[in-house]
Amino acid sequence: MTHAFVCFQDVSKWFGQRQVLKTLSLEIPRGQKLAIVGPSGSGKSTLLRILMTLEGIEAGSVRVDQHYLWRGNKESTEKASEPETIAVRQRIGMVFQQFNLFPHMTALENVAAAPIKVLRKPRDAAHDQARDLLAKVGLSDKLDSYPAFLSGGQQQRVAIARALAMNPEILLLDEITSALDPELVGEVLNVIRVIAQEGTLTILMVTHQMGFAREFAERVCFINAGELLEDAPPAQFFDAPFNSRTQEFLRAVLSA
Repeated sequence: MTHAFVCFQDVSKWFGQRQVLKTLSLEIPRGQKLAIVGPSGSGKSTLLRILMTLEGIEAGSVRVDQHYLWRGNKESTEKASEPETIAVRQRIGMVFQQFNLFPHMTALENVAAAPIKVLRKPRDAAHDQARDLLAKVGLSDKLDSYPAFLSGGQQQRVAIARALAMNPEILLLDEITSALDPELVGEVLNVIRVIAQEGTLTILMVTHQMGFAREFAERVCFINAGELLEDAPPAQFFDAPFNSRTQEFLRAVLSA
């Protein structure tokens, strides 16, 4: 495998008495499109939230490029300094299941806000970039609309544009269609297709959309009860999974 750009090594995570990740190791090369699937509560979203430093870990290492967010072993870990953490986090964009848009800002202002505040981008330049990104996600006609006047699919597309506005190297997509009505899912997945085809971003996508995972991903990982049980290219993963738990999971979700 090529040099790992994102690396989880022996990562353990607990919520109270419940261990949600069990010495999990995963290496992702730069530019790879990875789908993470598994039953609800298996630790998939927690993995993304750890990379975004929204959750801590109890043991193991997490590295992006040459920079550690946590450094440790199976027994313990130490968090990077706040400046190091912020530097890594600025290389990562995340889109959540709930859109989390600022209700008092228009679509344009939502997308431009972080580049202005965090990157100190001049307002005009940030607004130009926001217009370009909203055009990319098919929302040129909604620049001045507030979230309350946008459909769920439109709000999620604004959220994707907002994540891209920070020019991330890594894009984390956490169940981004699960809060949407079925007829709105396609419009959001089409945007991800376009972004993925550009080829530069490393994308980690937690999803229940098996058909899309097969089409979009170069690699599919199956996490069950905090353990990585299957890691394979899509054709092998869906047509000839090795692990019996993966086979059981796919039978259940593909027949639903």
